[in-house]
Order: sequence, then structure tokens, then C-alpha cells
Amino acid sequence: MDRAEFWNEAEALLGARILRTKAECDLHGRSETWFAPTPPEAVVYPESTGELAALTKMCARFGVPMVGWGAGTSLEGHALAVEGGIVVDFARMNRVMEIRPEDRLVRVQPGLTREALNTELRTTGLFFPVDPGANASLGGMAATRASGTTTVRYGSMRDNVAALEVVLADGRVIRTGSGAAKSASGYDLTALMLGSEGTLGLITELTLRLHAQPEAVSSAVCAFDTLEAAVETVQHVMQLGVPMARIEFVDAEIVRVFNKMNGTAMPEKPHLMIEFHGSEAGVAEDSARFGEVVAEMGGADFQWATTTEERNRLWKMRHAAYSSCLAARPGCMGLVTDVCVPMSRLAEAVARGRAMIDAAGLTGPILGHVGDGNFHAILLLDRKDADELARAKSVAHDLAHMALEMGGTITGEHGIGMGKRYMMAEEHGPAWAVMGAIKAALDPQGILNPGKLVPAPGEWP
Repeated sequence: MDRAEFWNEAEALLGARILRTKAECDLHGRSETWFAPTPPEAVVYPESTGELAALTKMCARFGVPMVGWGAGTSLEGHALAVEGGIVVDFARMNRVMEIRPEDRLVRVQPGLTREALNTELRTTGLFFPVDPGANASLGGMAATRASGTTTVRYGSMRDNVAALEVVLADGRVIRTGSGAAKSASGYDLTALMLGSEGTLGLITELTLRLHAQPEAVSSAVCAFDTLEAAVETVQHVMQLGVPMARIEFVDAEIVRVFNKMNGTAMPEKPHLMIEFHGSEAGVAEDSARFGEVVAEMGGADFQWATTTEERNRLWKMRHAAYSSCLAARPGCMGLVTDVCVPMSRLAEAVARGRAMIDAAGLTGPILGHVGDGNFHAILLLDRKDADELARAKSVAHDLAHMALEMGGTITGEHGIGMGKRYMMAEEHGPAWAVMGAIKAALDPQGILNPGKLVPAPGEWP
């Protein structure tokens, strides 16, 4: 059909909230990492589910691709319009719809960020715990099944989304899940949409599970001579059943960056960063048990962050690790790896990863969510050095392949997007074709986020 006719109808629906300027399209054609810019044909800003449903019906009729956009913080090219069409920016759908403290639930629109939600919840005694580091949109976090530093205690988006409202590719609006604590009613369509990366539908509302704000919080940082010793310490603590809220590790390279960018004086060794939540007595007991294990494993320079200001400073430094690494090598770009292995293989995986990076002659600090076997290497690259990018891609591939060999996965939290799509057959085998069949059933025209996650028609025999 005539694309000009589509633009006329879309502008009649959205008015000034459909933008086709070069500046707007360029802004929504970039990613946080190494992918080449791919500007869309237009950017739209819906304000309601009904408006988006009408637009989606229009796109289905004209065959126009649609790509959802939250905060633009994804690392695998999820939100790039690789086949043209429109980017749907949810920035104007950012309200808290309803807070239900007695049920520990909240209904929100997808453009709301996690930090804004927790600001809204401050007076309720509740909070939303999933913390990927970046101030991502909640819709984007659901679409990528995000997790982060608090997953070891509170779980990922998979565990904290109770229900969704979704616009399908033909414009139908469905609701999945409910406000009940559990259900055995039919297929779990909420779980299907979580991690689907906008290929099956566009999320327009989320019902999220909330948790009680802890009475007491205690954080600490401690140094180890090797990454292996740090990881083994965490394994011992978890086997003892000590309930940790966060347990992160960073290698010596990142510690050097922290010292340079934040004026700290941490020993240039691998470190663990730990946090406990609970009652005053419980936190004190858990902290003491953790300290005993650290001492047995040769940990040193143990420092507790007891005030809110100290804790915030510690975790702000950890969350800013990616941007700090980029700033430490001005003009570079990052390729961030993301693999997750069984805890029993984590120390080995980290050691092998370090050896791969060094053998490739790359700069690649390592950090991760050691409590759930998920770690990242931040491969820092010269934007103009094609050989360096090729070596980094090779290391990323080898790390992902290693994770599969160990019974793990090619992505613990960043998702597939474009960057890891080529490895889906290796991880999932015929199950990847089943994903493609689900996509074909719900989006037969392939207009929702094409080129991502699932096989293209005919790609799987």
C-alpha cells in the first residue's frame, strides 16, 4: 500500500506526536553499544492503550514495522528499526495507575522508570526491587526479562510481574495474569510476553509485585587476591544459607577505574560488594557469618558501609561501572558480554573468560552478579579499529559458547536482540523453531520488531 497514505492517517491520529525529523529519528536510531545507527522512518509518542491499538491496526493494514522504545538502555540492539518503519516511544505513557499496598501490587504504564516508581512508593513502606543498574523503563525491563544486583534475593522481572496489558500485532488488546498470588488457569501468557523483546506484542500496562522496605540494611566491600577466591567465598556463603540481598564482584581492572573516577583508594584487587536486608538483629547476624567466611577465604580490607550515604555511594559506583570504564578510555565504545553459568562452574568460567580476553589482547574488565552465576566483561574498543571489534566479537562468541558447554545460557539478563540471535539455534535447537511458530501465529506479517530474537520465515528447516 502507499506509504504516503499511511503517514496521512497516522498524522491524523497522533498529530504532532508523530515525528519524522532527522534529529528525532537519529536519536532513536542509536544504541548503547557497537551496533551501527539505523534511524526509523518516524518516531511516535502514544498516550493511551486505545491510541496505540488504533495505530497498530493501521500498521498491520499497511505492513509498517513497529519497534518499542523505553529508555534506550538495551545492549543488544533490541530497539533498532533494522527494517525501517516506526519506533514507538513510551515516554508519555509513564504514570502510576494504582497502588494496592494491602496486596503489595502496583499498576503502572510501561514508560515509567524503576527509579521514578520507587520515588512514588516511598511513603507506602514498599518498594520494587529489580535493579538492572540503568534507570530503565519498566516496560523495557519486562520485554527483556531483566534482572540485576538484587536478583539473588528478590528475583528477576520473571518473578515480579503479576499481569500485563498487551497490544498484539493486529491491534487486539489482551490482559494476561491477575492480581491473585497464584493461578492454574490456562497458558501463562504473562511469562510468554516477558523476554519476548517486543516481537509478540507491545506492553501498555504492568501489574508489579512489591516488597516490604527492609528495617535494616548493611553493605560491605572486601578484597581478595584472586577472582576465584572471591567467587568461591560466595559459593560457601550461599551453601550456608545466608540470605544476601546483593552480592557483586568486580575485578582489579574495574577497581582501578573506580579509584581513578571516584577518588577512592581501594586495593587494586578483585572485590566483593555485599548487602544484607532484614531486621536489625538478622542483618547483624548475617553480616557476622559472612565476615567469618571472608576471613577463612583470605579476604582483606573489609569495610562496612553503615550509613545510607555510604551505601548509596558504594552502589552508585557499582552501577556506574560501565560508564566509568568508557570514560577511563576516552573515545572508546563498549561491547558488553553477558553469560550465566551454574554456580558450581562460575569460578572456572570467570578464569577462562579472563584468559580469553588477555589472549585476544583486549581491555576487558570483568564484573558480575556472582550470586546467580551471571557475569559480564566490558570489552573497550577503538571505534575506528575494525580488527579490535572483530577480536571482541570473537571473544564474546567464545564466552557464550563456553557457557553453553557448562550447561548455562548465552544471556543472563541483557537478552538477544540482534547481537546474539545467531546463537539461538545452538542454545535451543528445535525449540527455537517453536518460538518462530509462536511468532508467526501472533504476528504473521512480522511487523513487530523484525530481525530480532526469533528465526525469520524459512530460516529454520
